[in-house]
Amino acid sequence: MSTRRSRFPMMLAFPICLHATAFAFAAQSDGSAPAVHDYRVLAAKKTSTMEKELNEAGAAGYRFGAVMGGETGFGGSEVVVVLIKRADAPADNSYEFKLLATNKTSTMQKELQEAADAGFEYRGQTVFSSTFGGQEVVIIGEREVGATPKQREVKLLATSKTSTMQKELQEAGEAGFEIVGLTVAETAFGGSEVVAVLRRERTQ
Repeated sequence: MSTRRSRFPMMLAFPICLHATAFAFAAQSDGSAPAVHDYRVLAAKKTSTMEKELNEAGAAGYRFGAVMGGETGFGGSEVVVVLIKRADAPADNSYEFKLLATNKTSTMQKELQEAADAGFEYRGQTVFSSTFGGQEVVIIGEREVGATPKQREVKLLATSKTSTMQKELQEAGEAGFEIVGLTVAETAFGGSEVVAVLRRERTQ
């Protein structure tokens, strides 16, 4: 009887800050070589630490890729962000990040709009239990240094009832707002909440 090899490769442990070069395996439709990307993984228990590390990576040309909060194998409760940079990106490209975190969703609306007014584009959101903030909603904004910012109006909806969310989303949609993010989790003051972020171009 032949011995079958495992279909799953051995997983390797990696440090908190990881630099990895990823190669796309599918050929481009025009026959050119696939794009090469460089990744950086950041993980932190404190949102203030994460914002500092995000901006250090942004100054080196990294852009937002993905975010998730939760329990990691060795770090406990952490927020993890994956950043990405194309190998052929201009050397002088740089980005700034703003991380908003609160355990009271009623305060997030004001902070979101202030960030949008400063040119930060919504990139992602998650919920995790931070070291000092407790259970927090975390939203990440990004802006390209030197670029002309878009004028955005931002709306945050938070409710414990999905039927209420349906009604509020419909009303916002009729006013021109488009949903860009959604989380469902238990926050300190709102209990189990559905939290949605929407935006639209400023009309005036």
